Amino acid sequence: MTRPETVERHPGPPEWVRPALELGPLVIFFIGNWKLGIFWATGLFIPATLISVAISWIILRNVPVMPLVTAVFVTVFGGLTLWLQDDVFIKMKPTIVNLAFAGILVAGLYFRRTLLKYAFGTVFQLSEEGWRVITWRWAVFFVFLAVLNEVVWRNFSTDFWVSFKVFGIMPITMLFAVAQLPLLKKYGLEDEAEKA
Repeated sequence: MTRPETVERHPGPPEWVRPALELGPLVIFFIGNWKLGIFWATGLFIPATLISVAISWIILRNVPVMPLVTAVFVTVFGGLTLWLQDDVFIKMKPTIVNLAFAGILVAGLYFRRTLLKYAFGTVFQLSEEGWRVITWRWAVFFVFLAVLNEVVWRNFSTDFWVSFKVFGIMPITMLFAVAQLPLLKKYGLEDEAEKA
């Protein structure tokens, strides 16, 4: 009689890895601006973002869509900032990225595709109506972030804008995400199955 083979499971990366990969480049950008100015900060931000994406691929074996798209925009707009020595490009990058995300989500709805379902369908089990509602909410939120970025960079100092980008946007996004929990509960398929 042969003994059953045991499959050796390797533990996944620690929970802090993904947030560290997303926040690391922003922290480098903040410190670079604080110590060396916006152009040096931008010069550090580009490789830090690309390295973060590469590490994400090596450790996690996937790169989420948002960080990947952000890395492309950071490289393009950061490159323009350095090449033309004009910080307007790096300041407008969050506006354009957020409008792009909003546009992609709305376009998906127009073509009857709830793109958030493709990104988060393995994490959240929602009805189709739930996916539509949450997609609209995120699209509107991305437009809000775009407008907010425009207001901040056009009316405040570069240092304030960098601080807001690093320490303001993340908490606002987290609060918005937490505010969606009742919607996730309302449209969750498990809850609907329990009611039936």
